[in-house]
Amino acid sequence: MEAQEIDREEVPPEAHSGHPNPAIRAVADKDIGSAIAVAGHPIHAMLVHFPIALVICTLGIDGLYWITGDTFWVRVGLWSTGFAFGFGVVASIAGTAELLAVPGIRVRVASWNHAIAAMTLLAVAGANFGLRLNVPDAVLPHGLLLSVLAAILTALAGWHGGKLVFDHGVGLIISTKQ
Repeated sequence: MEAQEIDREEVPPEAHSGHPNPAIRAVADKDIGSAIAVAGHPIHAMLVHFPIALVICTLGIDGLYWITGDTFWVRVGLWSTGFAFGFGVVASIAGTAELLAVPGIRVRVASWNHAIAAMTLLAVAGANFGLRLNVPDAVLPHGLLLSVLAAILTALAGWHGGKLVFDHGVGLIISTKQ
């Protein structure tokens, strides 16, 4: 009984080579090794932490501006959204290259869900940055609303990115010595 539970934990619940559906077995057999990597570490996985953190920080910054009314937070929010958008563009280039270069990633639905959520997030982050750059007085309420939307999209994109890592094993470094 305990051995069966351990086996179920070790086999991802989505696509695996022992799945009864032959179409899912075919997906599971495709290579998911990273094509865009440095020393075996996927570039996209290394870069996404920056825009994620900056999007969430921008939401907090907007909250601080709402509470204090200090224009310092408007300037900080401009920089935060600008860097979130910039790092998001760089991470999306690496992620798109990975998606297009690796057949095992491309055939998984979670990859496309993640890509769509991330591109929508990038559009919202860009709009948020553009708003702050051109109309700083519109941070409340429009910038705050865009920050909330960006945080929600970050959670959605992160959920699907997590499915790729934890359910499908994409981006994991597995030693041949193990």
